[in-house]
Amino acid sequence: MTDRDDIRHAPQQVKSILQHALIQAEEEQHRQCRVVSSSPNTSAAGPEAPAAAVALRTTSAATSNSDMPTVAVPLGAVSAGTALPAASERIALRRRLQWKNPLKQLVRKSIIGVFGVWLKLSTNLVQHLNWFPSVKPYVGYGTEEYSRLVCRTIYAPTRAKPHTPMRGIHAMLEVPAAHERVSIHIDGVPLRTVQVGTMEVYDRNDPARAQTMAYSVSDSAGYLDLLAEHRLQPGVHRFSCKVPRRGPVEAELFTIPSDAKVGVISDVDDTIMVTQVPTLWKAAYNMLLLSPRKRASVPGMAVMYNDIRRMFPDAPFFYLSTSPWNVESSIRNFILDYGFPDGPLLLRDLDPRPKTFVPSGVQHKLEYAEQLMEDFPDMKFILLGDDGQKDPSTYAEIAKRYPGRVLAIGIRQLSARESVGGLASVAGFAATQPMPVTDVPVFTGATGSNIRKTMLPYLQQFV
Repeated sequence: MTDRDDIRHAPQQVKSILQHALIQAEEEQHRQCRVVSSSPNTSAAGPEAPAAAVALRTTSAATSNSDMPTVAVPLGAVSAGTALPAASERIALRRRLQWKNPLKQLVRKSIIGVFGVWLKLSTNLVQHLNWFPSVKPYVGYGTEEYSRLVCRTIYAPTRAKPHTPMRGIHAMLEVPAAHERVSIHIDGVPLRTVQVGTMEVYDRNDPARAQTMAYSVSDSAGYLDLLAEHRLQPGVHRFSCKVPRRGPVEAELFTIPSDAKVGVISDVDDTIMVTQVPTLWKAAYNMLLLSPRKRASVPGMAVMYNDIRRMFPDAPFFYLSTSPWNVESSIRNFILDYGFPDGPLLLRDLDPRPKTFVPSGVQHKLEYAEQLMEDFPDMKFILLGDDGQKDPSTYAEIAKRYPGRVLAIGIRQLSARESVGGLASVAGFAATQPMPVTDVPVFTGATGSNIRKTMLPYLQQFV
């Protein structure tokens, strides 16, 4: 075989190797899920019959069609009645799955190695520039019994303003300040007893794990995930974080009333903010290079969200997104600038080192969904997302795991211009996802006004 033939066949060989590795990973994951499903926690009466699923047609007035086919979406192997593994068990399971795939493990080790080199060089650079640690608190939430707080320690110039919106490329280059001492106050009262959690892993409220200390210490990525037992009245409070040599920095803390019966979980990208995630080069430009002040809102979504807020005045809005915490300030200002109901952002940690690796978008959303379901056991949720990523199947899985806890699902359908073109079609990625197959009512449309026409009359019965 000639050198030219080798070059021509090399991409096919690499593709075959990657496909084989992915198939092995999927088979191992399915095998582990079957092991979990057949554990002693399952019913002694034998295997549970699969629940009947009702396939709903598109209910938007603008897009409904009596000839529209129904597409079945796989909902995963964990049944609704199966108890989910504890956080430590899930971490161990992820590690076992990773070691079963040498190719994936090699790629991840390489990424972690490159990240470590960049982190070492950038830390030396900012220290040479006389930058020193600062803290960025993110908007928290909680019940009347306890609060969940997240902040991050990063290196910054002397006069840096922590909550200033910036382009995504600047935010992504923030250099974490690891293992920094952080003191926290809620409404001016020092917070002494806290439970230190793990980023991207749901931590239950466990008083036995609480520690009493004058300060808490951030992890190797600069993050500090705290659960604080501190009784508060429902409403919006203020909490502040402080590191040595810096003044305190404040953020909001939403305390949700115990009698709130309805909550909203919303995606961000292409649900309320135009990002065009399926088209990779456009998504990269919008997320990294576009000015935060030039971000566009999805038409009609702010109106629909505020209509839901008027229907359920006590309903909290949780913005659950796969965007990184680095861009929290930009998304926060977008929400306020376009008049969306304010609420906590639940974003993703992209540092691969403290965990087994960067969590997938589905894994990230399911983890936070579990946290919200457990934090508010009497609350039912409205799930709002789009079909540009995996929101339809993810929301169907949430509805399956927590039967009776999801009132409705709203899916914004991306236009053809948003969902195709560029590198997405070259790389072979699916532009949009099929609608979920679930017994929960699903409302779809290209804009907020389309979804609003059918969803709001349905929700009126729960007021």
